[in-house]
Amino acid sequence: MTRWWIALMAICVAAACRRLEPGDPVRGLSAAERAQFDSGRAVFDSVFTPEKGLGPLFNANGCKECHEDPAAGGTGDEVERHATAFHANAPPGSRMCDELAAQGGFVFQNHVTPLLHAALGIDSEPIPSAATAVGRRTTPEIFGFGLLDAVPDSEILAYADPDDRDHDGISGRPNRFFDGRLGRFGRKALVPTLREFNDGAFSAEIGITTPAVPTEETVAGTPIPPGTDPAPDPELSDHQAELATTFVRLLAPPEPLQMSREARQGRDVFIRVGCARCHRPVLTTGDSPIEALRYKKVAAYTDLLLHDMGPNLGDICLALATPTEFRTEPLMGLHLKKQFLHDGRASTAEQAVEMHGGEATKARDLFRALPAGDRAALLAFLKTL
Repeated sequence: MTRWWIALMAICVAAACRRLEPGDPVRGLSAAERAQFDSGRAVFDSVFTPEKGLGPLFNANGCKECHEDPAAGGTGDEVERHATAFHANAPPGSRMCDELAAQGGFVFQNHVTPLLHAALGIDSEPIPSAATAVGRRTTPEIFGFGLLDAVPDSEILAYADPDDRDHDGISGRPNRFFDGRLGRFGRKALVPTLREFNDGAFSAEIGITTPAVPTEETVAGTPIPPGTDPAPDPELSDHQAELATTFVRLLAPPEPLQMSREARQGRDVFIRVGCARCHRPVLTTGDSPIEALRYKKVAAYTDLLLHDMGPNLGDICLALATPTEFRTEPLMGLHLKKQFLHDGRASTAEQAVEMHGGEATKARDLFRALPAGDRAALLAFLKTL
């Protein structure tokens, strides 16, 4: 039995008390931490209006409008637009990826407030002609993100093999934020920390300014017209933003379902075909001021690194990530998902596996060649995650 499965068994034993439901906090919180979690949920559940800071450009009127299924922190049916410009032949010393920040990118909002519509006559933010690709993005579940935030950079970097020195065809590499820090959040692993991920979401998704992101989004690079934003900035205090982040930080990861004998067989097939080379079953958190997050084994099934997934899945670039590179999607909570891959193009886990390419081509082909029993077992295992 591998060390991964021993660690997973320990996680399952720890979870054998009361089963956590989606939207519950992690176990072991102090009374003060639980109170902060509940206060943060109130901010997360808030519905914003233009008078309270919504927009003028936005994708949703609150966190929970997108992250609602099966509970606060889950997924939703919203699909947003991201656009960038990729220059593969950029001169040495210049960046290949232009996130189009000067033109309103890289998130282009789907909705505008009535005041902005009246001023500009638009219903959504236009995508500039400079964009070389537009990517669709579904809403990710954010359960367990506090544990991912607590994984040390050193563990993520230990799995990186950008030059494929072990010749296994897998060459995961980290993405880096614009200031050089290691990224881990987002489908392209751009954002380094959970707080920054949330602050960015308040701005790009809801149009809410915070002390960390104090200015409004532009309309394709043009400042919003005077009189279209009635709420004074910042529209959310630092305390409120931190409470919302605390709520997300303390959301428990979805607990796996009980495994049948077939699913246990599929767990071994998962290893054998090479899925675990990117979807690493266990990550370990480091030190944390929150004891419930400190030095914990997490059944995350990710390495938080970028991998080339082939041209059929490619869309935008982002920082160091090329159009075909994506962060390994965590598989915790897979049994809750109704759509798969970054843009929701797959309606089942099996379809998602079939669409893998690039570094995952070998594993995909081994999956396709599996005897019917092994294939069914692997899919049964995935349905328990």
